Amino acid sequence: MLLEVILDNDSVTITIDKPFYFDMDSVMEEIEKFTSSKNVVLNGIDVRGLIPKMIRGIAGCEGGCPANAKNLVEQGFRNFELKYIEGGILSAEAVISTGKTLHLKMFPEF
Repeated sequence: MLLEVILDNDSVTITIDKPFYFDMDSVMEEIEKFTSSKNVVLNGIDVRGLIPKMIRGIAGCEGGCPANAKNLVEQGFRNFELKYIEGGILSAEAVISTGKTLHLKMFPEF
């Protein structure tokens, strides 16, 4: 899986090799390194809680594809606006304290 983190016009892509056994601390470290390079702190934005839900929404078909992704979008998650994009892509946006928008896109393995 790929996770694209977008802030302003810049982005970083993070590879998640084992979606069900990934290292959340490592992923968060990459995200925080990227956002801090843009002088942005993710206070109050639960990226750590969202990422596993996005993964479960699109990884594998245990719960029926793409039903889990669509259910996640319907349920929502905290202060994120979630969207399902054809092809199994999930998108999440949240406005952070500086007024900037943090955008996450998760792409399934093809």
